[in-house]
Amino acid sequence: MSSNVVLFAWNRSVPGREAISGQHFQEFLEYLGVQKRNAVIESFDTVFLDPYGGTLNGFFLLRGDPAKLQQLIASPEWIRHQIRGLLHLEGAATLRGATGAAVGERMALWLQEIPK
Repeated sequence: MSSNVVLFAWNRSVPGREAISGQHFQEFLEYLGVQKRNAVIESFDTVFLDPYGGTLNGFFLLRGDPAKLQQLIASPEWIRHQIRGLLHLEGAATLRGATGAAVGERMALWLQEIPK
């Protein structure tokens, strides 16, 4: 059972590197748009969280076919974006996850593993 979402998350810009973060943000949006047009991903959302005092303040949520998502995050272009993000973002991370029908499948597996 594979993950059908990828989350690229961050806390905040490294102080003094906000302009670089803003520029990279625009470039990453363009990159994701190309990936959507080329049917590498099905869709993506950009989320800014309201202030709450935590260490996650925003993320891009990409949805798609598990195999295509795996190829995407293994690509040199994706890795280059990750490396760039690490240079100007605190808490930058790429996470895999499940949504939709995959949640039910994972929950069923979880329920099977509960000691009886």
